Amino acid sequence: MPVVVKPEAPGDERGALLAYLDAQRGGIRRALHGLTEEQARSVPSASALSLAGVLKHVAVGERGWLRRLQASGEDFDFAESAAEWEDSFSPGEHESVQSLLDLYEKVANETEAAVRALDSVDETFHAPKVPWDEGGQRSWRWALLHLIEETARHAGHADVIRESIDGKGAFDLVFETGAMPEPDWAAFGGEPSGEGGKGDEGDEGQK
Repeated sequence: MPVVVKPEAPGDERGALLAYLDAQRGGIRRALHGLTEEQARSVPSASALSLAGVLKHVAVGERGWLRRLQASGEDFDFAESAAEWEDSFSPGEHESVQSLLDLYEKVANETEAAVRALDSVDETFHAPKVPWDEGGQRSWRWALLHLIEETARHAGHADVIRESIDGKGAFDLVFETGAMPEPDWAAFGGEPSGEGGKGDEGDEGQK
């Protein structure tokens, strides 16, 4: 959870991968719902990041991966990539939450278009060598799974920061934004106690 991802059409693997990726993006977008610019830039938890920082980081990170996927053998500048990564955690004064949300939507649309244009997610790209990875040929499937993993980690990160701001958890925001209707808890014996209870019941229902 925290939202149910609709099953893909039979044989539509890329549809399944894209749906799960967008579900994780949604968690990050919802974490900023209803906050002021000041709240979005605040650092209320043990993390050094703000929600605006998480949002900028995932947008810039996904855009960077799409560039690598479409590089077609172009030289990879590690120093430039590392500098962009470092900068991605700190929104500039001119970067409002809305502008970052718009950037993230633009990047998401570009990712979807690129994936839909493939003959198959078995198609490969060259991952550049970096200090922590030798690089080499990888499939687009591998890259999409990596993006899902990274985005999911930051969605959880965003959940903790948001709860530290005003106590609202992931399910509160799911129902508040209409991303999913609140279940009829009475039909399952009553509403669970606390955010964790809802999460546990929801996960159990997906097994």
